Amino acid sequence: MNINSNENISIRTAQKLVDDWIKKYGVRYFNELTNMAILTEELGELARIVARKYGEQSFKNQEEEKNLGDEMADVLWVLICLANQTGIDLTEAFIKNIEKKTQRDENRHQDNIKLKN
Repeated sequence: MNINSNENISIRTAQKLVDDWIKKYGVRYFNELTNMAILTEELGELARIVARKYGEQSFKNQEEEKNLGDEMADVLWVLICLANQTGIDLTEAFIKNIEKKTQRDENRHQDNIKLKN
């Protein structure tokens, strides 16, 4: 599984790469509840870094080594696992979600005085 870091990868391709990896190295997917718990754990790790890097908390010595991008990729990985095992095409779901947000929020944010500086 050689992937060039300069290569553009579609969501659909990412789903296939994860599925191929699971089949080759992972034996099988963890069940959906386990993956949901893992996703929550990974989100917590991401939140910890964001809180320390952009919020008021300071890093502990060990945490300074953690990489924000790597934690985001961990979240994406588990989310893709959940999508794969539940039959969700994330490309299709994402497009529908953008359409929904566009219809619902066409003027909402532009009219929000809290967002204007």
